[in-house]
Amino acid sequence: MSRAALPPSPPPPIRRLGFRRGLARAAILWERVWPAIAPLLGILGVFGVIALTGLLPLLPGWLHLIVLAAFLCAACAAIVWAARQIRLPGGAEGERRLERASGLAHRPLASLADRPAGGAADPATAALWAAHQARAAQAAARLKVGAPHPGLPRRDPMALRAGLALSLLAALVIAGPETGPRLGAAVSPSFGAAAAPPLPLRLELWITPPAYTGMAPVFVRHEPGAATAPITVPTASRLAVHVSGGTGGAPRLDAGGGEVAFRSLDAHSFAAETTLATPGRLAITRDGRELAAWPLRLLTDAPPTVAFVAPPGRGPATPQLRIEFDARDDYGVVAVDAILRLVARPETEPLTVPMPVPGGASRHVRGTGQPDLSAHPWAGLPVTITLEARDGADQTGRSETMTVELPERRFEHPVARALIALRKRMTLAPAERSAHTRELDRLAAAPEAFDHDFTVFLGLRVARSRLRFDRTEAAIAEVQELLWDLALRIEEGGRDRTWRQLSELREQLREALDRVERGEEVDRAELERLARQLQEAMQRYFEALMEQMRREGVETMPFDRNARTLDMRDMQRMAERMQEAARRGELERMRQHLAELERAIEQLQQGRMSRMESPERQQQREQGQQMMGAVNDMLQRQGQLMDRSHQRAEQDRQQRQPPRSQQQQPWRQPSPGQQQQQQRGQQQQQQQRQRSAEGQMDQRQQQALRRALGELMDQFADMTGDVPEPLGQADMAMREAVEALGQGDNERAQGAQQRAIEALQRGGREMQNQMAGMMGMMEPGEGDGDPGGDNTEMGGDTSGEGREMGQGRDPLGRPRRDQVGGRDEGSDVRVPEEMEMQRTREIQEELRRRAGERERPQPELEYIDRLLRRF
Repeated sequence: MSRAALPPSPPPPIRRLGFRRGLARAAILWERVWPAIAPLLGILGVFGVIALTGLLPLLPGWLHLIVLAAFLCAACAAIVWAARQIRLPGGAEGERRLERASGLAHRPLASLADRPAGGAADPATAALWAAHQARAAQAAARLKVGAPHPGLPRRDPMALRAGLALSLLAALVIAGPETGPRLGAAVSPSFGAAAAPPLPLRLELWITPPAYTGMAPVFVRHEPGAATAPITVPTASRLAVHVSGGTGGAPRLDAGGGEVAFRSLDAHSFAAETTLATPGRLAITRDGRELAAWPLRLLTDAPPTVAFVAPPGRGPATPQLRIEFDARDDYGVVAVDAILRLVARPETEPLTVPMPVPGGASRHVRGTGQPDLSAHPWAGLPVTITLEARDGADQTGRSETMTVELPERRFEHPVARALIALRKRMTLAPAERSAHTRELDRLAAAPEAFDHDFTVFLGLRVARSRLRFDRTEAAIAEVQELLWDLALRIEEGGRDRTWRQLSELREQLREALDRVERGEEVDRAELERLARQLQEAMQRYFEALMEQMRREGVETMPFDRNARTLDMRDMQRMAERMQEAARRGELERMRQHLAELERAIEQLQQGRMSRMESPERQQQREQGQQMMGAVNDMLQRQGQLMDRSHQRAEQDRQQRQPPRSQQQQPWRQPSPGQQQQQQRGQQQQQQQRQRSAEGQMDQRQQQALRRALGELMDQFADMTGDVPEPLGQADMAMREAVEALGQGDNERAQGAQQRAIEALQRGGREMQNQMAGMMGMMEPGEGDGDPGGDNTEMGGDTSGEGREMGQGRDPLGRPRRDQVGGRDEGSDVRVPEEMEMQRTREIQEELRRRAGERERPQPELEYIDRLLRRF
């Protein structure tokens, strides 16, 4: 019996097959749509870039319309071409994509839908067919859709699409809030000749104050409809206005001094510049309509003021003219000059002498000028002096006029005095040439009066001939200069000539270094040459000085005892180091070595000046130096006593504090180490007795120190007739320290000794000021001020005689780096380097820039203003 045919078994189900088939069809559709619409998107992107840049509204109306029509036709053609390229994918195409994306062979999805031909004839065939479909279903279980691949890189191998996208993004950023108006203007061609610009109105002001004011520029941006705040700037500030966008013709600017026309930058932008000189109202108008207006207030630049602090006169111990002045200006004093006029001949050209002022145009300058006019033909004659101050705007202010006799150098040689007297007569009566030539003949007729110096004789004859045959006014000045050189030669020999040469070379080298600092080009060979000439001039001056000392019978040079001992070898080493720095181009090291060499030369000159003093003055000076040395010695000894009192006070404080174990558990029974504790207690008692013995010894030393202070006060009273009050305070503090040391109160003794040190420092400074005023080294009261500060005004006297005493120890009595009794040569002063100064300038410029951004918060602007404010 034949078995009936078995029906085919249904294929096994595949999970989410319909969803995956739909995703595959969507991917196929995207791969067909994206290449089709890419040309259309490219055309729209190019149009967007051109529209956002604002180029289309600048074209004539007919050309604008043609460009729009061309873009429209291109877009329509791209749409038609895209419609022809796009067709929807079928289900079979979705299955084929799934099989390709999943890497399936033999089309398993189609096998699942197939049926055997003629049905399953027997069980074997049915089982074989079922196994075949099971394998197909197992393979179809790994179906993947895969990412779509439109294939644009094949159509655009140069990646122009990326450049177009980047250009479109940049155009959007540039347009900003004007994106909408620009797009609207791009699709709306205008055929009118006077069409208004579609750009919004933008109005900006940039006000730059004059450079000498040091104020930051002010930036103002006006928004339409916003309130306007008053503008306050200095007079003569430069105003720059920029107007862009809006409708209408060229604007006009009214800055109070008349209207200013704007110049056209392009079709929609205008700019104008003017100087603000009249306060009132700052307005900008266009076509009779006011765009914006601000109340304008101008800060008037008042002229500077200058006055004498003290009547001018001869400087202390030098033939220099001392002029103390006080100058003020609202923005800064640039220069102060002393105008000198000869009283006997007011019609003569005045002499202008610049005064030292700090750089940077300070608002308040208090200084002292000490010009050396002893070689001027007016020396020894009455002159009137008027101070003149100048600010950055070239405004000048004058002081009252004072009359003074110009200091002159004192000559001991009779022929030298006669030559100087002749110079004065030539200044007062230049027309009396016959009398002057007769006087020269008289001096030349007696060569034994000037030791038969042939050079002096020839100089006298040359001066006589010049006066007789040269009738010009310049001959008088040249003869006077010749007579000055002859008087110096007679008086000092070669010493002063070499000193002048040395001073001139120092000034030339300093000017060369200043030119380098200002950025000017200076040859390194020139610096090396100046350094070598300076060394040679210093050698010649030293030799002339020693020769003069040998003629006068002086074997050693009595320098100031507070100064360092110098010899020619030291100065030669300084000059050689400076030459080496010039050879290597190390300008900063060269400037430092020059400063050291100048200090050494000044000490050499001070030693020469002290040798010219009278014996009584030298005795007073030596006595004063001994007293100052005694004060410094007391400071050192008092500081040592205070240090030991401090150590004993610390030990007493530690001993009074019980061990932590005893503080926390006083009830605990003694531990097995009680014997060790007893030993420690005995050691502490021994140390206490030792400290007590040291305190008694310090008490005796403190008492001896107090007696020495009393003797010093008596000696100073005998010398000056007055005792500084701080010395009495130091005596009272020492007495308290003696009592405290006797009672074993080290903390109280330390405090009293600290007060004694401070009082000794103040007393030493007052002693120095009183002795300097008595000896004519400085004016009374000069140098008074803050005991711990620097009270030296710019341009004041900073010589070694005016330095403060008692600076060997700090306010706590501890030794400083310099030696006790020695001078502070400025070794701890650090000159800022060029990088640091450049960084400082950059910070100042950045602060000024931020100060000009007025939209910043008001507290921040006030803080920046406080940082920039100059005192």
